[in-house]
Amino acid sequence: LGAMNTVVALGIATFKAVVVVLFFMHVKYSSKLTWLVVVASVFWLGILLVLTLSDYLTRSWMTFG
Repeated sequence: LGAMNTVVALGIATFKAVVVVLFFMHVKYSSKLTWLVVVASVFWLGILLVLTLSDYLTRSWMTFG
């Protein structure tokens, strides 16, 4: 696979995280409020990742020294 190793590893990790949240944390059979908290937390994580990556990608790549 070569260059696809990272993509495959992230896909497997995401699948495992979803399985843990749904089954081992009992979210699949819980109330709508629990689902709302899970969705809101994933949305908040997305916001934090977008803000972090936007800061990282807009920096000037100058070397000092």
